[in-house]
Amino acid sequence: MYFLGYDAGSSSVKGALYDSHTGKVIARATSPAGEEMPMDAPRPGWAEQDPAMWWDHLVRVTHMLWKAHPEASRQVKGIGIAYQMHGLVLIDKLRQVLRPAIIWCDSRAVEIGERALRKIGSGKAMRHLLNSPANFTAAKLAWVKEHEPEIYRKAWKMLLPGDYLAMRMTGEAATTVTGLSEGILWDYQEDRTATMVLEALDLDASLLPPVVPVFGEQGRLTPLAAEDLGLAPGVPVTYRAGDQPNNAFSLNVLEPGEVAATAGTSGVVYGVTGQPAADALSRVNTFLHVNHRIPHPRYGVLLCINGTGILNAWMRNILFEGKVTYDEMNRLARQVPPGAEGVTVLPFGNGAERVLRNQDPGAFFGGIRFNRHGRPHLLRAVQEGIAFSFRYGLEIMEEMGIGTRVLRAGHANMFLSPLFREVLATATDVTIELYDTDGAQGAAQGAALGAGNCTSPENCFTKLERKAVIEPSQDHRQAYEEAYGRWLEKLERMLEEL
Repeated sequence: MYFLGYDAGSSSVKGALYDSHTGKVIARATSPAGEEMPMDAPRPGWAEQDPAMWWDHLVRVTHMLWKAHPEASRQVKGIGIAYQMHGLVLIDKLRQVLRPAIIWCDSRAVEIGERALRKIGSGKAMRHLLNSPANFTAAKLAWVKEHEPEIYRKAWKMLLPGDYLAMRMTGEAATTVTGLSEGILWDYQEDRTATMVLEALDLDASLLPPVVPVFGEQGRLTPLAAEDLGLAPGVPVTYRAGDQPNNAFSLNVLEPGEVAATAGTSGVVYGVTGQPAADALSRVNTFLHVNHRIPHPRYGVLLCINGTGILNAWMRNILFEGKVTYDEMNRLARQVPPGAEGVTVLPFGNGAERVLRNQDPGAFFGGIRFNRHGRPHLLRAVQEGIAFSFRYGLEIMEEMGIGTRVLRAGHANMFLSPLFREVLATATDVTIELYDTDGAQGAAQGAALGAGNCTSPENCFTKLERKAVIEPSQDHRQAYEEAYGRWLEKLERMLEEL
């Protein structure tokens, strides 16, 4: 019995074919391979993508899986979808997309979110929403209403990126309560849609799609979608979640005190708590976790650093025109001692950073001496700067009572870099556990759970394999403390100048 899982990010779409009998993934695929999907930036701070592009790559990934296992295509019993969070897709009654999707790292709605916060009141927002409306999906919809009123009038439903992909599969426009929470459209005190946000932003409640469960049947493949995907019509979609809650799920991070991390295009730390928690400055954000239910609530507290893997990729293109591997970049960076001999990099160059109170300072490279520093220094300082931004956010989470001594992560993206792992573990004084899993596998296992193939999350993860444990390095701790002190000083000075 097989289950399909997709992880549709802003850089690529990944797919996994999961054999529930063995508890193993038997095939994986990624599209595009060796490059990233484009993001359009019509204006500074904007980020858009064509939703049809996501579907095209999802179709390609699916056929790659069938090329590896053609017999499996008629034995798939459920489909799971993980997706880039906080995006906005608008469709009309014919289910046609009305404009490019406004994706997660787009900064255009910051001021609109701040205006809504003033209307609601900060205290009330923190009690009921656990967040500021900030730059999330609801504020992006309000931006469309304000600046593109003709498109807003044509809109029938607003969807998150994963909702759009599920609609392409099933023909049904729907979302989940976790999806509503990530759009800042959930009232945690009232346990219902946040009407105060709709009122503050003057949004039409009818634009919200019906709610389906995170785990369970959400619709079935239409004949057209089945033909595109090479599947039988009627296969159910049985799981849907944002990429970060799904990453935590894939690592079996489901209970209070457990913490997951990723370091892809953006970097994320995601901690689970049983109590509603809010940062008064909304620098980290709280959403409903995939296993949230009454009377056993589960919340995910999310720290996001926009400029993570995208900075590493940018350096690869700028310094090497994309012609060296990341392994070679890591080897060069290792030639330089901890602290990069004084070079400091702030990785904030990918839109407004929530951890910086939605400010968009851009990236910073400092301490460079032309007769002393070269490419290896820059490469090391980039990885250190990214790790230091994680520490900065973890310190905020600790102020909220969400501390950790162990981070679980998939053996993927920047966690493939031994240097990054060492810096992150040592700079934060946290043990890192790496597992042989990824978001697509998590989505496939979520589909199995949603289809009733697993009786509990614990049963889904009996074959989860831990590949490595990285402990903090006592030898380099002082060097990283000094480097972090320089980094923090540069950041505070930069923020004062904004």
